[in-house]
Amino acid sequence: MIEKKKILILAPHTDDGELGCGGTICKLIDNNEVYYVAFSACQKSVPPPFDSEVLLKEVKAATSVLGIKKENLILLDYDVRTFNYRRQDILDDILKIKKQLSPDIVFMPSIHDIHQDHFTITNEGIRAFKFSSVLCYELPWNNFTFNTSWFFKLQDKHLETKCKALAEYKSQAHRPYANDDFITSLAKVRGIQSGHKYAEAFEVVRWIV
Repeated sequence: MIEKKKILILAPHTDDGELGCGGTICKLIDNNEVYYVAFSACQKSVPPPFDSEVLLKEVKAATSVLGIKKENLILLDYDVRTFNYRRQDILDDILKIKKQLSPDIVFMPSIHDIHQDHFTITNEGIRAFKFSSVLCYELPWNNFTFNTSWFFKLQDKHLETKCKALAEYKSQAHRPYANDDFITSLAKVRGIQSGHKYAEAFEVVRWIV
């Protein structure tokens, strides 16, 4: 059981954290202090007719559904698909957050994630948190491979809350993975792999006890 820990979620874009580990956040939120950092609200890729700032509103609503305190939500302003050009700035921001929070466990995208922004966050995140426990979450549409080495079993209520949180992202409803069927199906697969009804899977980069 993970209790009384500071947990940090690194989300390259708003909704990545909810998609990758929303159920786990629901499970951990009652007994731990959870912080969420979104590096971009993707203003340049918001589809019409939505306002370019809509994802800022949606991430606040979604993380609230998960139970994350509003003061624990950190929103940065990097342009989507440009993270690789700003690696040092991103590392500097991550190090500032590290100094401020000193998290025990850090969640970030898979080391095998092919999206350039996700890849950058993970590489700089591992660099910054090499002395912390690091778990990588999966976003299957971006992963050519994924090492399912750690599972968090979920109850119905955790999965339901994850789906409810993701429903706040109305501007992203057109995405093929942004629906309850996909989220539930993946949780069932990971559940079967781990001997439970539902689960979320993670890659272990480092686990320090």
